[in-house]
Amino acid sequence: MDKKLIGLVIVFFLAFGLFISILVFQQPITKLTKAKEEFSPSLTKSLIFAWPLSLPADGKSESTINVFVRNEKEEPINNKRVTLTTTLGTIKESQPISDKQGKTEFKIISETEGKAELKAVIDNSIEIAQKVSVQFGQ
Repeated sequence: MDKKLIGLVIVFFLAFGLFISILVFQQPITKLTKAKEEFSPSLTKSLIFAWPLSLPADGKSESTINVFVRNEKEEPINNKRVTLTTTLGTIKESQPISDKQGKTEFKIISETEGKAELKAVIDNSIEIAQKVSVQFGQ
């Protein structure tokens, strides 16, 4: 056989194999080659909560900040590092790595009156779209 015929036969079998694999797995080939979506945090589905939202600026009273790391299917993702930043006060890290429920916990205190704007970043690259504010006052 000549080289052109061998090349054509190889291309035919590769195309046939690709077709059969798509049929068997019933998924697009891009879905098979992409990284698993369930391990990628979502910037819109991940959540941040604070309680209480208002407290004295005495340097002792704490507000608890919980960040829940979720994927696009709203499933929790564990073992993700969460960094919390604020415009006012001091953040105490309690658990900066997400647990099995995707939860991380922080505490914030302040001796200065004002509003602390908090935002969370997952793995130093994904900033959660939601933000939360804590008011420090009398």
